[in-house]
Amino acid sequence: MSQDSTGSVDTDRSLDRSRALLDRARQVIPGAAQTNSKGPTRWVQGVAPTHLERGQGSHVWDVDGNEYIDHVSSLGPIVLGHDYPAVTEAVEAQVGDGSLFSLPHPLQVEVAERIVDVVPCAEMVRFAKNGNDVTTAAAKLARAHTGRDVVATQGYHGWGDVWMAATAMDAGIPAAVGGLTEPFDYNDIERVEAIFDDHPDDVAAVVTTPVNLDPPEDEFLTRLRELCDEHDALLVYDEVLTGFRFALGGAGEFFGVQPDLACFAKAMANGYPLAALAGRADVMRTIDGEGFFFSSTYAGDAVSLAAANATLSVLREVPVVEHLHEQGEALRDGYTERAAAHGLGKVTTARGYAPRSAVSFESAGGASARHCKSLFLQECLDRGVLFAGTHLPNYSHTDADVARTLTVYDEALGVLAAAIEDGAVTDRLRGEPVGATLRERTGEAGGDR
Repeated sequence: MSQDSTGSVDTDRSLDRSRALLDRARQVIPGAAQTNSKGPTRWVQGVAPTHLERGQGSHVWDVDGNEYIDHVSSLGPIVLGHDYPAVTEAVEAQVGDGSLFSLPHPLQVEVAERIVDVVPCAEMVRFAKNGNDVTTAAAKLARAHTGRDVVATQGYHGWGDVWMAATAMDAGIPAAVGGLTEPFDYNDIERVEAIFDDHPDDVAAVVTTPVNLDPPEDEFLTRLRELCDEHDALLVYDEVLTGFRFALGGAGEFFGVQPDLACFAKAMANGYPLAALAGRADVMRTIDGEGFFFSSTYAGDAVSLAAANATLSVLREVPVVEHLHEQGEALRDGYTERAAAHGLGKVTTARGYAPRSAVSFESAGGASARHCKSLFLQECLDRGVLFAGTHLPNYSHTDADVARTLTVYDEALGVLAAAIEDGAVTDRLRGEPVGATLRERTGEAGGDR
């Protein structure tokens, strides 16, 4: 266990199986993990577990049996909790009946109807398996529907060429592709206006995360909506992370500004692989039009649809979203208050909306921001808290979980403050410091996929 019943520090956790599995993974898996943001460089190497094998509610266990309060929530998909009974029961029942069939399963209709019922912009829905599927499909659909080529984009939307062409991670992408993707920063409405001016009658869509960590300023989302209407372009929200988390109807409902298309994944099936592209019927019907193709063998997987059906039922019947806001606010504000109490108010703080907030660090005491963050994360792990820098609360996080986490934060921040004062941050690290997150590498700090 990472902590005993008194919550004591355990710097001698066994990580033998984790280390052995990491060695094996490096031989057969590029990057040692199938998801970039779950790889070893996300953590203090040699101190953090490398593989988890079980989850229950808000807690997870690594392959060496160490238990942690989980604040990563699998990067956001776990919105109800690990092994949530209603979802597990629905999945087990569907597995007994079968997962994939030669004709559509009724759940395809039922889950699509549920999404249309709760998401304000949704009139029709198509399913896929992950966020990248539906964000890339949205860009293609916008181009086909408008007959235009240019896509203006803000935020991280997956590994597709249309998105990565606008970042430094553009290896393998022809330069010609990048010429049709125009990036802009969140809240920079003047840049969006310039993109429309530079490409008259050729902007197919503005694709954006409806919110990152900072709130929309000067009615940013409303201005995007107005610009798209003025120029006959589509407004597309990437709600892969915000959907069913900020509000039942996503960030579109939360902020009251509706897109033409919205992309969902993560929380909609509580950890089972499912994504959805939803939006205006006239736009969505282009998918079925002449010359357009979007299809996936596994999009109609009945097991994932059963998980989504159960998850959406729970989201409607119990105050999940309210709970995420309450616990997220306690974690975000509690972190910032404790940092200030340790004299670290200029070194680290938490910001963002309650359902998804992130901590940031500045250099201090001769140590880089990365080393300060690493020492803090190391001390959290020693005390049984799995935290990578972003709070993604789920419905199973109890008041006791939050209280214990804030106690751990207080202790870890105390260690960091003392190390900064002694000029010993790097010396007190027991492993390699964390690397840059994926969103940082693609130009958007704060959280990962």
